[in-house]
Amino acid sequence: MNLSQLPASTVFLYCIVAAVVLIYLPFLVVGYARVQVGYDIAAPRAMFDKLPSYAQRATWAHQNSFEAFMIFAAAALMAYVTGVNSNVAVGAAIAFVIVRLLYSVFYVANIPIGRSLMFAIGSLCSGTLFVLSLLQN
Repeated sequence: MNLSQLPASTVFLYCIVAAVVLIYLPFLVVGYARVQVGYDIAAPRAMFDKLPSYAQRATWAHQNSFEAFMIFAAAALMAYVTGVNSNVAVGAAIAFVIVRLLYSVFYVANIPIGRSLMFAIGSLCSGTLFVLSLLQN
């Protein structure tokens, strides 16, 4: 599928769906680690301290993904509703998805500068969508 041939409104909706999927990607790493240490169904949250450091970071990446998603979803929906139709907006929506994937990778791999840079770029993408939506009307 060639995203450049899709209307901007469709790209915004696809990017929201992709961002939802990315919320749970780090949790796959957590699930793997839980199996490795012996999953305790009676106290799954108590297992956190037993997890290896990479799985603890994956948990934090998972939690942060919810926070970033709320802002992005609001921005992308605002662009959708106001009819933003620009290559900049489409690029910002697609870039958000890419940098959030990289954010999780950098977080789990313990590369703080990469993680922080991806967080900043993702925030800029959401901010861009908000600004373009406000300028649309």
